[in-house]
Amino acid sequence: MCLSTVYRNTLTPEAVVMKNVMTIESKDGVIILTDLMERQVAIEGTLEKANLVDGYVVIKETKTA
Repeated sequence: MCLSTVYRNTLTPEAVVMKNVMTIESKDGVIILTDLMERQVAIEGTLEKANLVDGYVVIKETKTA
């Protein structure tokens, strides 16, 4: 089973959005993460990097002003 930890903007411990992510969907500029317990988090942004061997994903959050 390949589960990943998702980070916001940078690969640092304080940037962790969700652990044990099993699915990632992209819809209209929103990334939807679902973990093993079926909890969901939505982030406005784009996929910056996914390393499934090391089990991490970085999402670049969209800046709104």
